Amino acid sequence: MRFCPFFEEIQMSNRFLRLLAEKPFLMADGATGTNLFQVGLQAGDAPEMWNFDHVDRIEALHQSFVDAGSDIILTNSFGGTRYRLKLHNAEGRVAEINQRAAEIARRVADRSGREIVVAGSMGPTGELFQPLGALTEEDGVAAFREQALALKAGGVDVLWIETMSAKEEVAAAVKGAAAADLPIVTTMSFDTNGRTMMGLTPADFVAFVHTLDPQPVAYGANCGVGASDLTATIVQLHAAAVAGGWTADKIIAKGNAGIPFFENDKIKYNGTPELMADYVRLARDAGAAIVGGCCGTSPEHLVAMRAALDSHQPGSAPSVETIVGRLGPLTAGASATLSGEAPAVSGRRERRRDRPATGDVAF
Repeated sequence: MRFCPFFEEIQMSNRFLRLLAEKPFLMADGATGTNLFQVGLQAGDAPEMWNFDHVDRIEALHQSFVDAGSDIILTNSFGGTRYRLKLHNAEGRVAEINQRAAEIARRVADRSGREIVVAGSMGPTGELFQPLGALTEEDGVAAFREQALALKAGGVDVLWIETMSAKEEVAAAVKGAAAADLPIVTTMSFDTNGRTMMGLTPADFVAFVHTLDPQPVAYGANCGVGASDLTATIVQLHAAAVAGGWTADKIIAKGNAGIPFFENDKIKYNGTPELMADYVRLARDAGAAIVGGCCGTSPEHLVAMRAALDSHQPGSAPSVETIVGRLGPLTAGASATLSGEAPAVSGRRERRRDRPATGDVAF
């Protein structure tokens, strides 16, 4: 991928870039919302406000991920743009909320006794960009710039743009994040018939990433509809990168811990630690250099995932049969796109995220 002329010098000084270059893989963390629900977060609450109201619980969550073996922890700032925060009458507090989120994670990382990357989580605005909606590119860029600069002020190593579905929003987020002069990564959620909610295939995303300026130093998929589909997406991303001649690309896999279900009015996930351990092995075989968990992924899952990653020697990319046999069935759309077929189009689902009453937050 194309970088700035001083990339080698930056790589040596930036913790994320250095570890990404030195290590065969990095393990990212798990879910934010799912784990916060276990300690009192209520549907409709803004997790970002816990950076002030329950600092101890946010620190404990980060610490649990570090203790489980994560190399990367994401800040509690997924809904930290002015557009998400306005749902909680906090659009005027973007700078302090995001800076505090970064400071909490940085504090946990720095006292860990090993090198831990702090990634500044930047989720969707929740708005539609023109021409489908009212949000202009200029306003989108400004919102992401505001968030990125605050995350940098709090001490993050990398800006982590995640759970995107539209290329217009990815482009605005990358352009806004560029103002912070930090490495940028981005992931999309391929949760609708093997595509993003706005219709992008994994191959479309790979080609699109290489048109961005600055180019993200890593890209991939998160969330979605389970470990099987996420792994299939990674196979497609890696295949598209190789086909395009971008064999050095760093790909991110951050899949959900199985499939969600309701039990006693709460959302739970059916993925066991053993299933998630198998998922990370297959994700590495598929070509992922950064592997972690998204919705439903607990510290217990991460312990099993870390052990699996440390003992695994990556092999060839898994086939559809291997993925299904070890992780469970794919959705029809994911199976079709992995086979090179056009998936059937059905009604768009609402993304399963952590703030069912008010919008998007990573489980």
